[in-house]
Amino acid sequence: MEALLALEDGRTFRGKSFGADGEVSGEIVFNTSLTGYQEILTDPSYAGQVVVLTYPLIGNYGVNPQDAESARPFAEGLVVREMAEVPSNWRQETSLPDYLRRHNIVGISEIDTRALVRHIRTHGAMRCMISTHDLEPESLVRKTQSQPVMAGQDLVKEVTCRDGYPWQDPSIDLFPARKRRGRNANAKKEQTSFKVVAFDFGIKHNILRLLVDHGCELTVVPATTGASQILSLNPDGIFLSNGPGDPEPVTYAIDTVRQLLGKKPIFGICLGHQILGLALGGRTYKLKFGHRGGNHPVLQVPTGQVEITAQNHGFAVDIDSLPKSEVEVTHINLNDQTLEGFRHKTLPVFCVQYHPESSPGPHDSRYLFDEFKSLMLQHKQAKGERGKAKA
Repeated sequence: MEALLALEDGRTFRGKSFGADGEVSGEIVFNTSLTGYQEILTDPSYAGQVVVLTYPLIGNYGVNPQDAESARPFAEGLVVREMAEVPSNWRQETSLPDYLRRHNIVGISEIDTRALVRHIRTHGAMRCMISTHDLEPESLVRKTQSQPVMAGQDLVKEVTCRDGYPWQDPSIDLFPARKRRGRNANAKKEQTSFKVVAFDFGIKHNILRLLVDHGCELTVVPATTGASQILSLNPDGIFLSNGPGDPEPVTYAIDTVRQLLGKKPIFGICLGHQILGLALGGRTYKLKFGHRGGNHPVLQVPTGQVEITAQNHGFAVDIDSLPKSEVEVTHINLNDQTLEGFRHKTLPVFCVQYHPESSPGPHDSRYLFDEFKSLMLQHKQAKGERGKAKA
């Protein structure tokens, strides 16, 4: 079936439909990862967006339940060069087109994704529509121009959980064969020693698994949960997750985090990093086309080391807006010098802009979960010493 992709600036691309029949809209963005299309589609951070994959052949290993990062796909649509209609992999349970049809996600293939990505890089991320119904370019462009822009949208409320819940599954449960043979050296669940409350701004399953791997007893809570409710759970640490959209409209979370500063150790990633920046008095701004992919080089400022990171964000914290007397910059993006991480100089608070759970992506950044664990341990020990001094 024929399909049409229209951008708000009038550029159109005609191609072949796969997935569901229909019409979708969103902000068009691109991801440079070579694998991991299922993880990308099911990342709630892609809510409100149509994703272009720069790798040309997609769908060749199918879809399986283990690789999903949430209960369903959150991307509005998918754009690829070539779609493998008949996948071949021992883990597959269905094809990608069938999976998208089941979840009513519209896709378009057989277009020049290289030209499309160059256009986005030159003109910026913008509104778009994919349609299998309206194949008239001028008509679809007009519809696209009537869609809401990404800036100013609070999409967190659309992806967060309705009620809190515990999470106990470690990453080793994904590899039953390895578990039976005792080959779990790289995915060993530690004895639980830390109670952690994780804010669900659009949290991914692999984040939760890795926190469990590092000895955390997890309670996941909705994004609207207040500070008093969090403190009543008496956690050893608080995790601020990734999520979609513009961070500035998420005022309820910013206010809550501001109230929690100094009360418990806090670790934020992606949207959580941006919310921490805003809670500390900083500003955020929209990037021209964002950072999305598994190959972004980041400098660790204190050590001079470079890590290759997995990223997915369209907004950034203004590095000059943070109070320099309170905040230390820890990570810088080597492609464009944007802020990728900071820590508070006196409070137990740190964050990074990228995704240390790396699903998909390299594992260079997983040391950050150890840093969170060390911060919680230090805080518990200091609290114990203060208790002894009072006694």
